[in-house]
Amino acid sequence: MAERPHNFLREGVITGFIGATAIAIWFLVVDTIGGRPFYTPIFLGKGVVSVLGKNMMGDTAFTQVLGYTIFHYVAFFIVGILLTVIVHQAERTPGILAGLVVAVVIMSLGFYMIAAAFAQSALGQIAWVQVFVANLVATTLMLGYLWRKHPRLERQLKQALEGTDDD
Repeated sequence: MAERPHNFLREGVITGFIGATAIAIWFLVVDTIGGRPFYTPIFLGKGVVSVLGKNMMGDTAFTQVLGYTIFHYVAFFIVGILLTVIVHQAERTPGILAGLVVAVVIMSLGFYMIAAAFAQSALGQIAWVQVFVANLVATTLMLGYLWRKHPRLERQLKQALEGTDDD
């Protein structure tokens, strides 16, 4: 029986779902421990509502959470699909994985810097450490899922980092 080819779109959506859900659960736990369940999606949802307009969505806690949740998951579906495309491309060109490692580090540092910059603004109510940890957990889980789905990644990454992907 021939091996069935991977569906990168489905795999990417699953990857994104894992990352988005990890962050949603993280902030639900953090907000609940802080005595304000759903504080983060309500706070961030206010921005989504202000962009889309109150007439389009309404301006209630429910529409703020819903608007932000939809935005959050769509953004992570896109990121998950991009990561999956890169992983699938790495099967043909292992050197691309070295670029992926650099991109993940840069994105993580970018999230960290953005969160730290916002610590002095109204967003400071959402601690930068919480944002950093949430993104670290999401990235780890997303890459872990792709790592398990593609067992040859370890060898390909080693080749890419050693510069021996020409053989």
